[in-house]
Amino acid sequence: MRHSDIGEEMDTLLLARLQFATTASTHFLFVSLSLGLVVFVVAMETAYVVTGRALFERMTKFWGRLYVVNYGVGIIGGIVMELQLGLNWSGLTQAFGDAFGGALAMETLVAFFVEATLLGAWIFGWGVLGRKTHLVLIWLVAITAYVSAMWILAANAFLQHPIGDTHLTGFGALLSNPNLWDAFLHVAAASLVVGSVFVAGVSAWHLIRRTEEATFFRRSLRMAVAVLPVGTFAAVHWGMLQILVITANQPMKLAVMEGDPARMANLQRQLTEAYGPGDYVPPQWIETAFQVMTQAGFGLVLLSVVLVVLLRRDWLIRLRVPLYALVAVIPVPFALVVLGWLVREVGRQPWTVYGLLSTGEAVTDVPAGAVLVSFVATTLVMLALVVTGYWLIARLARRGPEDDTFGSRLETLEPVGTTAL
Repeated sequence: MRHSDIGEEMDTLLLARLQFATTASTHFLFVSLSLGLVVFVVAMETAYVVTGRALFERMTKFWGRLYVVNYGVGIIGGIVMELQLGLNWSGLTQAFGDAFGGALAMETLVAFFVEATLLGAWIFGWGVLGRKTHLVLIWLVAITAYVSAMWILAANAFLQHPIGDTHLTGFGALLSNPNLWDAFLHVAAASLVVGSVFVAGVSAWHLIRRTEEATFFRRSLRMAVAVLPVGTFAAVHWGMLQILVITANQPMKLAVMEGDPARMANLQRQLTEAYGPGDYVPPQWIETAFQVMTQAGFGLVLLSVVLVVLLRRDWLIRLRVPLYALVAVIPVPFALVVLGWLVREVGRQPWTVYGLLSTGEAVTDVPAGAVLVSFVATTLVMLALVVTGYWLIARLARRGPEDDTFGSRLETLEPVGTTAL
C-alpha cells in the first residue's frame, strides 16, 4: 500500500470517529435529560391524580412541556446519529449486523413507534381522557423510554464484550451480557442526576428572582433536591461496579484509566501476541476524562447531601447562596455524562467489536473528502439542534407556568362556510 493510501485511510477513519463522537455525545445530552425529566413528570402527575391538587397538575404541564421539547429535538438527533452510523461504518453492519442490528431494531421499534405514539396521546389527551387513563400513558412513556435506552446499551454492550453468535438466534445472549446491566443502571442513575439538577436549577432561578410562583417552584425544588441523592449515590455505586466488568473484559482500558504505564506495556505485549502487531493502547486522555468524571461525581454526592440538610426549615431558600449554586451547577451533570460516554467508547480503541473487529476494519471504504463533507454537515445539524433546542427550553423555562397552552383543549370552531351565512 502506498504512503498516500495509508494517509487516506487514516484520515477517513479519524473523520468517521470524530463524526460519531460528535453526533453520539450531542444526542446523549438530550437522552439523559429526557430519561431524568420524565421521572419527575410521572411523579407530579401521579401526585395530581392521587391528591386532586391543581398545583401538581400545573407542575406536570410545565415540566412536561420542557420534556416534550427536549424529546422532540432528541429524536431528530437520533435520526442523524443512525444515518451517519450506516454511512460510515458498513464494515460493522456487514460483519455483525445481525447481532448488533437486532438490538438497534428493537430500540427503533420502541422509541420511534411505541414511545412516540404514547407521548402523542399523552400530549393531546389533556381534558379528553380520564385522569387515570392519562396517568397510565405517561407511565408507559417513561417505561418505554427506559426500555429504549436498555436496547441501545444492549447493542453497545455487544461491542464492548461480544457474546453469543454473530448471527442472532435469540435476544437472550444480548440481554445476559455482563457488560449491559451495570452500564444501564449507571446511565439511568446519571440521567436522574441530570433531571434532578435541571429541575432544581430552574426552580432556584425563579426563586432568586422572587417569582410570584414561589409555592410552585418551592415544591419543585424540594422534590428535585430529595431525589438528587438517590441519583448521585446510585450513579457512583453502579459506576464502581462497572470497574469489575472492565477488569475482566477490557484490562487495557482500566490500565489507561488508572494511568499505569507498567501494566499498559505488559498488556501491549500480551495483545500483540494474541492479535498481531498493532497499537492496543487507547488514547491516554481518557485518564483525565475519567478522573474529572469521578471527582466531580463525588462532588455532586457531597452537594446532594448538603442540599438535603438545608431543606430543613427552608434554609435552602432562606440562605439564597445555595440557590445560586444550583443554577451554576446545571451544566455539570450534562458534561459528566458525556465524559463517561467518551471513556466507555474511546477506551475500547482500537476495537469496534472488542477483540473481533478493529475500527479500521469497520469503517466504510470511501474517500476522506466524502467523510469530511458528511462530518461538517452532521456537525452543523447537531449544532443547530443544540442551539435551537436549548434556546426553546430556556425560553419556556424562563416564562414559567403562566403559559398554560400546553395541554389546553382547543375551542370548538364553526365550519368556515357558515360564517358568511
